[in-house]
Amino acid sequence: MTPANPHLVWDWNGTLLNDLSLVVSATNVVFASLGGPTVTLDEHRVRFRRPIAEYYAEVLGQAVDDDEFGRLDRIFHDAYRTGLTTCELAADARTAMAAWPGGQSLLSMWFHEELVPTVHTYGLTGHFARVDGLRATVGGGRKAESLQLHLTELGVDGASVVLIGDSIDDADAALAVGGRAVLYTGGFTDPARLRDSGHPVADTLTDAVTLAREISSAGR
Repeated sequence: MTPANPHLVWDWNGTLLNDLSLVVSATNVVFASLGGPTVTLDEHRVRFRRPIAEYYAEVLGQAVDDDEFGRLDRIFHDAYRTGLTTCELAADARTAMAAWPGGQSLLSMWFHEELVPTVHTYGLTGHFARVDGLRATVGGGRKAESLQLHLTELGVDGASVVLIGDSIDDADAALAVGGRAVLYTGGFTDPARLRDSGHPVADTLTDAVTLAREISSAGR
């Protein structure tokens, strides 16, 4: 049975935080470190996926094992941190959060100890019942396990959850816990790929919240 009060889980990077250009720039620093090609923003959106090691291997044309990915992940995050202060929230992020009538939380695959103060810097902490980032030392994995742990800590049933994110992996994570997803075209994934997934898709965060409300109501 679906609980009466739906819960919204927000993704951070590429969703609430408009950091696509920075992510592509930092990714190109990674590729350059191995003499690889430079990808454009559009190419990144078409090819990016998790596990990120698979994306790197495809673009570089060589295997990327765990040790090598750990090294490349450090290169990526060093470059990412350098430009983070230039990033702004998505244009309608605050309006979208205010439009959701129920509980909200934030789950990111960015490092927890960096995520929490950053969210606070943007003045968003009070919107969320819980903020969780990655507690491992190397990123790049899938989101499903982190989402399950996030919901367990919240005491929220997965069947009551709608996740708004910008990647197919966000949708896969929502399905893995029995929830639903709305995918946002303003982030890391090509809009055509999102629409082909069969999940509800929105071009703005406010429209994403509208869709989330609709599918939550339909599920009760």
